[in-house]
Amino acid sequence: MNILRNASKPSAKGSPDYFTGTVRIDSPFQTTDPARVGGAIVTFEPGARTAWHTHPLGQTVIITSGLGWAQREGGPREEIRPGDIVWFEPGEKHWHGATDKTAMTHIAIAESVNGSAVDWLEKVTDSDYLGQ
Repeated sequence: MNILRNASKPSAKGSPDYFTGTVRIDSPFQTTDPARVGGAIVTFEPGARTAWHTHPLGQTVIITSGLGWAQREGGPREEIRPGDIVWFEPGEKHWHGATDKTAMTHIAIAESVNGSAVDWLEKVTDSDYLGQ
């Protein structure tokens, strides 16, 4: 058993290579082989979002506060609220983040394949983000 104490790891800024806007990432649990699951608590300030990306084994996102948007490629932009759980299928191209006026925090959980849990793609355009 391993107890990871609250605030035992420093917060990190979301890389501008993978995020637009101000994003804080707290990674309280990351595992090593043979385990594959890892997770983070991600806080998006208004207007902040991920780039388009996929996950080899899918991703679960649990919204804990605020108001956000999520979209899969070819689908409509969807509103996500506290208590909502979003499942992105393996290989499904998608993005998620805060709305343009409200911050959003979620817990993101994904499994790794060969040490990678995410494949980052191009940035989300303002037009896609605003649903235009």
